[in-house]
Amino acid sequence: MQLELRNLTKQYGAKCAVDDINVVLRPGVYGLLGANGAGKTTLMRMICNVLKPSAGSILLNGKTAAELGESYHAQLGYMPQDFGFYPDFTGREFMYYMAAVKGLNEKEAKHQIEHLLQMVNLQEAANKKIKTYSGGMKQRLGIAQAELNNPAILILDEPTAGLDPKERVRFRNLIANFANEKIVILSTHIVSDVSYIADTILMMKNGKFLLQEPMNTITNCMEGKVWELLAAEHEVTEYNECFSVVNLHHENDTVRLRIVSDTAPSEKAVNVKPSLEDLFLYYFAEEMQNEGSGEL
Repeated sequence: MQLELRNLTKQYGAKCAVDDINVVLRPGVYGLLGANGAGKTTLMRMICNVLKPSAGSILLNGKTAAELGESYHAQLGYMPQDFGFYPDFTGREFMYYMAAVKGLNEKEAKHQIEHLLQMVNLQEAANKKIKTYSGGMKQRLGIAQAELNNPAILILDEPTAGLDPKERVRFRNLIANFANEKIVILSTHIVSDVSYIADTILMMKNGKFLLQEPMNTITNCMEGKVWELLAAEHEVTEYNECFSVVNLHHENDTVRLRIVSDTAPSEKAVNVKPSLEDLFLYYFAEEMQNEGSGEL
């Protein structure tokens, strides 16, 4: 199984939302990281044929999506960022509706639906109306419908947004269970969601991939750029103004600062092991401060 994006581009007037992307994806979990507006959603909508590229092509096992037609769609499972539910449907009714949309026969649909409802822990709530579901329950129903046709490519756009920490952990474990022998693309700006389950990180900024790296080597480029130091309370504002402060922790009358910088922020600063979050903030500190314009 191989999904190739070749010179994939999406232009909106003068704005290039996705800019000449080239990547070959094989089975595994890909964490698609970027600040809001990086082009993640646009990229995934093109992969799902919801949007037509301005240029470039998408190939599955060497054949273009256009050549494959419906057989390409049959390989896809998609959970969009703003998934539309019918609030007066029960969870089970909604799953049967989605099974019909995806062309499953009655016997196959029943087997898949009961299996998936059990996997996402919604069996007891399956006959309750979706409007009574919590955010976490709706997200779990969303991934269940994406998995209905047992797709080879599973695409999840911000699947844990708005979930509490417990639900996010449950959802990450669920994705890991579904990932066997599939190409899973998980888009998010919540770094911890991918740091535990991704095999490869695709870091996107201004429509381009900054990095395409295995999870176990992704932070190598940050060696020597992450620092910790103890500072007095009155020094914190100055450090915030001059450096990218990733984290701070009050310890009695001092503050422990974690700073991402190419050079030592102070003589008393010491190098520490970098994390994926450090890497993310190194590239996106400005975007995170100015966030609010929305994702393309």
